[in-house]
Amino acid sequence: MALQLLAHFDVREDVLPSLPAQPETTAGGGGADVLETTYESLRVLNIERNGNIIYTYKDNKGNAVFGLYDCQARQNEHLYTFEKDMQAISCSVNSARTVLAASFIQYTKEGVRNELHPGSKCLTLLVEIHPVNNVKVLKAVDSCIWVQFLYPHAESHRLQNHLLLISEEKYIERFHIQMTREDGNRVIRNSSHLPRDRIVEDFVWAQWDMSEQRLYYIELKKSESILKCIQFWADESFDLMFEMPLDISLSDLGFKLVNFGYDYRQDQEKFRSQPSLCIFTNHTEVNRLSLGSTLSPNKHTKTRGSLCVCYSPKIESWKEITYSVFYLHKGYRKTFTAAAGSADSHVTEGITFLNLGYFVAVYLPGHFLHLLNTHHPDLICHSLFLTGSNKMAAVLPLSPLQSLPGSLILDWHSGKVYRATLDQSYLMSFLWNARLDCEKMAALHCVLSCGRDPGFPEGQILQWISEQASACHSFDLIQEFLTASSYWSVYPELADVDMLLPYSSVLTWDTEIPGITLVKEELPLPLLKVYNLKGYWAKLSSKLEYIKYTKPHLHYHNSVVRREWHNLLSEEKTGKRRSTMYVRNILDSAVKVISNMEKRILEPRLLPLLQEEDRHQRLLMGLMVSELRDHLLRHLQGVEKKKVEQLVLDYISKLLDLVWCMLETAWRKHSVHPWLFHLNDRGSAADFEVFHLMTRILDATNSLCFPLPPGFHSLHTILGVHCLPLYNLLHYIDNGVLLLTETAVTRLMKDLDNSEKNEKLKFSVIVRLPPLIGQKIFRLWDHPMSSNIISRNHVARLLRGYKKEVNLCEAQTPRNCMIDKSSFPVEFLPLNYFIEILTGLESSNQALSDLEGRDNVDAEFVEEAALKHTTVLLGL
Repeated sequence: MALQLLAHFDVREDVLPSLPAQPETTAGGGGADVLETTYESLRVLNIERNGNIIYTYKDNKGNAVFGLYDCQARQNEHLYTFEKDMQAISCSVNSARTVLAASFIQYTKEGVRNELHPGSKCLTLLVEIHPVNNVKVLKAVDSCIWVQFLYPHAESHRLQNHLLLISEEKYIERFHIQMTREDGNRVIRNSSHLPRDRIVEDFVWAQWDMSEQRLYYIELKKSESILKCIQFWADESFDLMFEMPLDISLSDLGFKLVNFGYDYRQDQEKFRSQPSLCIFTNHTEVNRLSLGSTLSPNKHTKTRGSLCVCYSPKIESWKEITYSVFYLHKGYRKTFTAAAGSADSHVTEGITFLNLGYFVAVYLPGHFLHLLNTHHPDLICHSLFLTGSNKMAAVLPLSPLQSLPGSLILDWHSGKVYRATLDQSYLMSFLWNARLDCEKMAALHCVLSCGRDPGFPEGQILQWISEQASACHSFDLIQEFLTASSYWSVYPELADVDMLLPYSSVLTWDTEIPGITLVKEELPLPLLKVYNLKGYWAKLSSKLEYIKYTKPHLHYHNSVVRREWHNLLSEEKTGKRRSTMYVRNILDSAVKVISNMEKRILEPRLLPLLQEEDRHQRLLMGLMVSELRDHLLRHLQGVEKKKVEQLVLDYISKLLDLVWCMLETAWRKHSVHPWLFHLNDRGSAADFEVFHLMTRILDATNSLCFPLPPGFHSLHTILGVHCLPLYNLLHYIDNGVLLLTETAVTRLMKDLDNSEKNEKLKFSVIVRLPPLIGQKIFRLWDHPMSSNIISRNHVARLLRGYKKEVNLCEAQTPRNCMIDKSSFPVEFLPLNYFIEILTGLESSNQALSDLEGRDNVDAEFVEEAALKHTTVLLGL
């Protein structure tokens, strides 16, 4: 099952045992029967901003009792008892727990007396409960009333309280309840007259955001649905934040409330046949320890600024189901049409939308479960579409559900609160068995989004990557893994990282997803009416500005790093030098990355990477640090430079660590140790599998211009020598797949004997070495061929100077010439003549000065090397 429900609150387990013991009502009745009767009347009425749950039940006398469950203290508290048999439909308590508001309706069942005012359908009361004092009638009307106290701060106990009254007659009022102190207690001042404001009039739909104290509502104007939002501020003021037309039909809706409590009287069949509409914002990283801390603001929260409207029209046909998601923070709407599932089953329930943080779950019981990526909805392949199965049908209860902040779900019928999370074990199993590239892509992003959750299966993902590296055709799996995993590792640290760092290696996706059709429409961006924005609204405004004005997108890419890196490598080959300070700063940044990476390694690693100098990879690391840091600082306003630099170091360290961990996973799987196998032995099939994975990693990182941990190229080359025939090995070297490093070639020269096959290999490698490495390596091979190369290089240096001197002698008088050509004896043997010339050059002061500090190579060594080389060639 892709979703996992963890029980967080159960009204029967958390409330029922703490209720006061009820006496037996009849001589033959037992306490168990009374308890069961109490449970049948026990219902959740409301959940406040701080997570406290208000419930009601009937005692043995039929009185309506109200209680509160404190989810932080995990304790129950009795609030108030109405000594009348009344049915409550709504209830709310202020943050100080001193004033209770409740609405009751008269019974409609036959034979039950009416306890309300004659002629009234609904009675709304305001009660002082601590201390027990006045009871004030706020409304006695023929329409239903819902109540909700405002919570400016989760822990604020102000003397001024505000209460929202939501009427079935399509208006919303705010009552001002002024408190005063009498005998040390807080009581209502002037309860006979409570000032009130009319907040909203003539609406058809409203949703309450308890966590952020926002009211969303829709008005119908000329058959057009206008979405509006009111923000209630901590200073007791409120503002209309925006209004925006939505192309949806709500003419059949009549009147509907979301998150104002559940009306137990409503007709379930009518509920299923109505359009479904809800709004989700996901803008905070929350503490997941308790329900209370989840709903309460936290000083460590990160503002994100996403806003989605989920809409499902009335279901007309069971063959195809259509729903829409308005990504208002992105400026477009997506309408999905999906097959309902198996042809022999009919749709009996409506669509349920659940907020899972980075994803919205769209659930049709027994038919499908869709996980829509709300932060990166641009490509459909980042959303996961699962068709129905028997297991999936049992994931969620069939009763109406309410999606709460922090990925919480309230089942009104059973009185249970669940925490909905992505089932990581299921997603990993799905990854191993998925056949479609789009499913692999989506499932990978789903799993990686859980990176900070307990039990995150990073080892399993690495194993899957190492075995499936070549299994995807629409995208490079290693590139996607490196890009997405590095992004998710730093995503919680800064609110605007999603606009500045790439989250996917895929730029476009044109492949259809079976069973899903999609229509994308551009939307007019919501215009925020308040200009002094802060918090969530400031981030939403910045996202809208980004969409409106920024072209192209601000995602970081490595084009500048690639160009500068190739320039530095080219300058090294040609002998040109940049500013010493410039190169030193780059290499210092690389040292910081490696140091930061070493701090992250908690256990010894099997592969000894990071131990080589590998100047080229260090240059690439340092350049990436410099460019990425400048990119983030350019677009992140008000963020400390140290914090940005640490984020950059973490990001690049994660890249390097992922590559290292992939290699470790493959090495452990195949039980290979990198420094113990013998180069004289032929590589096994397991060795070749690891070599192939390293080649894929190299290709992926080269395309993205990502650095590799120092030592990667040495290990790759050693494996290549171990696994490949000579022709293929040289082909890989000549085409840049294998890079000859000093460490790898040194081991090659020391470990291999001088058999004919190995001589050919060594010579083929030596002649391909860069000059700087070659100068060191030639002397490690005690062989005439190596001596010949050394002598050739020595002669080349000498003759370059000799040619200049000869040209100078021809331009001057023979008397001034340093070298007298006539003094050399003319003999037939070319070698003797050549050695005489070298001896004369070495005897000059200038030549000795040129050779100062070099290895002890002279004309005698050259002669000996030439004779040995001739002997080898002639086979003597």
